[in-house]
Amino acid sequence: MAGSLALYAENKILEHVVGKTSFTMPATVYVALFTVAPTGEDGTGGTEASAGNYVRKSTAGSDWGAAANGAITNAEDITFVEAATTNWGTMNGFALFDAESGGNMIAWGDITVPKAINIGDAARFEAGDLDISID
Repeated sequence: MAGSLALYAENKILEHVVGKTSFTMPATVYVALFTVAPTGEDGTGGTEASAGNYVRKSTAGSDWGAAANGAITNAEDITFVEAATTNWGTMNGFALFDAESGGNMIAWGDITVPKAINIGDAARFEAGDLDISID
C-alpha cells in the first residue's frame, strides 16, 4: 500500500530544511484505519474506523526501516487489536498520526485490496506493506 506525506508533514519539513523553524519528531506515530480513505492531503474526505474496540496502533521508530530513495516502509508487522464486539467495516485507507486520537495527519494512502474487519479479525500490515514516499 503506497502512501504519501500529508500537507502538515510537507510544510513542517520545508520550514525545517530552510531554517525557518525546527520540526519536533513525534514521540510515537499511530497508524489509523479508514473505511473511507482521505481524499485530501489535509485528511479531509476520510472516515476513520470507529466501531467497537477500534483504536489506532502505536508504532516506534524501530518499527520502520531506514528511508531510501525518498521512501520508507514498515520494518515490522503492524497488528491492530482484534475486533471483539462488532464489525469495524471495510478498510479502504490508512494514515499516520502524531496522536492516539485527533492530532496531525503525517501521511496517508489507500489500501490496495480493501479488507473487511469482522468480529474475531485483527487488521495487520505485514513488514514492508506500508510504503510512504515524498512526492
